[in-house]
Amino acid sequence: MENIRKILASLCIILSCVANGITQNQAKTIDKAGAWCWFSDPRAIYLHGEKPGVLTGWVKADGTIEAALIDPKTKAVQTETLYDQLEIDDHDNPAFLQLPNGNYMAFYAKHVKKYLYYHHSSPIEDRLFQEVVPYDPISKEELKTYPRGGVTYTNPFVLTEENNRIYVFGRWTGFKPNIMWSDDNGKTFSKGKVFIAEEGFDPGNRPYLKYSSDGRSKIHIVFTDGHPRNEPTNSVYYTYYENGAFWRADGSQVCTIDQIPFKPTEATLVYKANKETGRAWVYDVHMDKKGDPTILYARYPTEEEHLYHYAKYDGKKWHDHHIVNSGKWFPQTKNGKKEREPHYSAGLVLHPLNPNVVYLSREVNGVFEIEKWTAKKNGEKWKSEPITQNSTFDNVRPYVPRNMKKGDPTMILWMENEKYIHYTDYQSNIKFLVE
Repeated sequence: MENIRKILASLCIILSCVANGITQNQAKTIDKAGAWCWFSDPRAIYLHGEKPGVLTGWVKADGTIEAALIDPKTKAVQTETLYDQLEIDDHDNPAFLQLPNGNYMAFYAKHVKKYLYYHHSSPIEDRLFQEVVPYDPISKEELKTYPRGGVTYTNPFVLTEENNRIYVFGRWTGFKPNIMWSDDNGKTFSKGKVFIAEEGFDPGNRPYLKYSSDGRSKIHIVFTDGHPRNEPTNSVYYTYYENGAFWRADGSQVCTIDQIPFKPTEATLVYKANKETGRAWVYDVHMDKKGDPTILYARYPTEEEHLYHYAKYDGKKWHDHHIVNSGKWFPQTKNGKKEREPHYSAGLVLHPLNPNVVYLSREVNGVFEIEKWTAKKNGEKWKSEPITQNSTFDNVRPYVPRNMKKGDPTMILWMENEKYIHYTDYQSNIKFLVE
């Protein structure tokens, strides 16, 4: 009788997946590809033009930076080395940008090192990129006020209503959020400028940021006070950049770009952390059809409870709702050792064309699985369906490519970890599924 129940339960799972049009064996695997963090983005974009497809990249287990172009129809994958054995660290994954003229670029950096690296698209048909260009974004003038160098993370965007100016964000001068820009399609760049900082200089304080853009005039930004390991109450804030200034969610001005930096508390408060509800970390931000932001973040009332939250702004107020408890951290802590990154949640991401849809990873029967969650009533209610099930390895850090247009099929990409001990010790595959 027990065996019959198990068989029926398995059949129910299979039939549920078939009814939803998604089965795990439809997912394709890029073996031994590599890993990525979630603070260098977009880590995948749709290309539209002479080389259409999904452009993505990762850091291989030996530290090589690699890019790939995926054909959503045939599932064919073209891979290319951007930098051989740069550094074994998943913080270094490339972020991508397509320009209005059809060209595209890749940006990446070592973890707290001197240079930012970038590539332009290649005019040669069988090549994706031209040779690497190293660039030091650290401003000597800024170092006088914020005396700490080092480059980590890249987040590139282009705004067509600013004459196609390219903005690149990252954690650079002073260990703080920086911004630089280019007005010649990426041939040259300004030096970085700190744009968020507390008064005085704390060399250990470092806000973490997530970005998205409409590609025209606006860049949405969600951020924290700092690292949840360091900040006893790590809150969540929102601002957006537009027309040479930073703004709050209600449209009031924080400051102009000539007046930066601004303090975190000068932006819009989304979640005020306390010891009971837990410090936070941010995972995604995107806009709806009206241009209003939706934010994904995690709360940590304890290090073993990673509570995913969904905060949607309706033009007047925030609707902040709990999605699900995803479990604990996903790194595989060695026996007898204390976990070095207990706030590494398995991750969640918004659908770029429908912020009511969230793809997330949570612990199911001891393994992290990818699921699709759909919000109703601004996140008060949720419907979920599986993407992966009964997996052997953890599936974490899902992502849906940006630069997506109506008619582009939805592709979900994620890391499948054969091993992930630390961001410098991993063996990961990249999997992708076209819905």
